[in-house]
Amino acid sequence: MFPIRDHNPSGGRPFVTLLLIAVNVAVFLAYWLGLPSEWAVQRFLFDWGLVPQVVTSGWRIETLVTSMFLHGGWMHLIGNMWFLWLFGDNMEDQLGHLRFAGFYLLAGLAAAALQIAADPGSGLPMVGASGAIAGVMGGYLLLFPKARVDVLFIFLIFFRVFPIPAWIVLGFWFGAQLVSGAVTPSDAGGVAYWAHAGGFLGGLVLTLPALIARGGRGYWQRTAGHPAHPAAEYKLSRSAIPRVPRR
Repeated sequence: MFPIRDHNPSGGRPFVTLLLIAVNVAVFLAYWLGLPSEWAVQRFLFDWGLVPQVVTSGWRIETLVTSMFLHGGWMHLIGNMWFLWLFGDNMEDQLGHLRFAGFYLLAGLAAAALQIAADPGSGLPMVGASGAIAGVMGGYLLLFPKARVDVLFIFLIFFRVFPIPAWIVLGFWFGAQLVSGAVTPSDAGGVAYWAHAGGFLGGLVLTLPALIARGGRGYWQRTAGHPAHPAAEYKLSRSAIPRVPRR
């Protein structure tokens, strides 16, 4: 199951979202293609990624920010940038350009804080924008819980797109991070589940002022959880897989 688009058009051009995507891609290409060996790339990620053991000792505090702009591979980068593009434009539209930039960085710091709290002695580097993007997803859930998100469902050779409310898509994703974080050993490496959870919760908290400014529960009552503007409609093309009728 993979979200491919939402039915929530933004009212303006998301300059900050586009800039964040451009910076992430540029930084990735600079070290991924510019460094001479895989070992040099791994060394770079260790030096500039967030290592909880190092940060809790009072060193390399700057990695709280630099780690947000590093990625461990092409799919890591593409997946994160897709989710940022999918949900970031609406949050930037609601918060404004400068506030959204601050929101993004603070959500990333919230993600780092929970990851450090979960395993302060870890010597493994954490890299990726996913914690900050999880904050964007948390804010989106608070403002647009019933916005429709088209999810591509793939089962073997069959595929289909389903429009699903955002609260189901994002709630399921958040629940998966909590469960995975609880059952995955802290020294296993791989996905920083607690960073995702921390960023998501940080995004919820950081979006509360925007929700209150719009009337809080009154805003939800007026919109019924949907975007306050007309939803985008898409024409889904027919599947190329032939249908075999019953005899």
